[in-house]
Amino acid sequence: MKTALMHLQKPGRKRKSTTFLNYNIMVGVGMLWLILFNIVPMIGIVMAFENYDPVKGFFRSDFIGLENFQYLFSMSDSRRVIVNTIIIAVSKLVLNVIVPLVFALLLNEIRKMKFKKIVQTVVYLPHFLSWVILASIFLELFSFRGAFNTIVSTFGVEPKIWFAEEKYFRQLVIFSDVWKEFGYNAVIYLAALTGVSQDLYEAAAIDGCSRLKAVWHITLPGIAPTIVVVAVLGLGNVLNAGFDQVFNLYSPLVYSTGDILDTWVYRMGLLNVQFSLATAAGLFKSAISFILIVVSYIIAYKAADYKIF
Repeated sequence: MKTALMHLQKPGRKRKSTTFLNYNIMVGVGMLWLILFNIVPMIGIVMAFENYDPVKGFFRSDFIGLENFQYLFSMSDSRRVIVNTIIIAVSKLVLNVIVPLVFALLLNEIRKMKFKKIVQTVVYLPHFLSWVILASIFLELFSFRGAFNTIVSTFGVEPKIWFAEEKYFRQLVIFSDVWKEFGYNAVIYLAALTGVSQDLYEAAAIDGCSRLKAVWHITLPGIAPTIVVVAVLGLGNVLNAGFDQVFNLYSPLVYSTGDILDTWVYRMGLLNVQFSLATAAGLFKSAISFILIVVSYIIAYKAADYKIF
């Protein structure tokens, strides 16, 4: 009898050990990827504290302490790109909360499900297009002979290359980013709206409450924790103004208003070969972003009881 039981248990043990082995392999591959592409490259941080010489390498270049940071903050260019980064990133953060929220509320009021799904799919699609493609489209649309100039010229507006105009570049960058992402960001709010009890709307309708008042007194309070979490967690991206987008849209003509920290680091490091200065700027950005991420999670926990674990 004991022998029979042992034979019955062996296949289960084998499956369990195989599952455990597969799990370890999967975790091991992920950890290897993390170490090779995220941990090992961090050795390059030492360049921020050195007068880096590619011939000497990381560990034999002259150590100069915080001189790169002092020089960085003394440059007028660095102050300009930090201001540009904050303006563009904060504007994107605010509008990428408000616009998707308004769109989700409007879409939620549509009762024809087929039409609702079509609209949601159409506005969702731009999220999957890269900025390499979208930048070419926008630059063509807003070119001197583009469709936008053709339309506005009928109202007496003088044609111009809009993405080459300093005073319009930020607005166009912010508008194009919101247009690209609002359909995707609205999915979060649409998912939250499904959690609002329909009984509340029925009770409000019996009491004579209009749809607008129901949105204000039922819908918004019902998804308020989601709104708070999305808004607060976006604080960690205050210094991420969108390298892909700006890099593919800007030109030297708009550096004064369109140059951001990431594009400036790219030019200093790869084009001007000032590796130490570019690394110092990148490290400064990473340190501020890390602090903001920690603060945002603390605020999210206090305001909306949001927890990572």
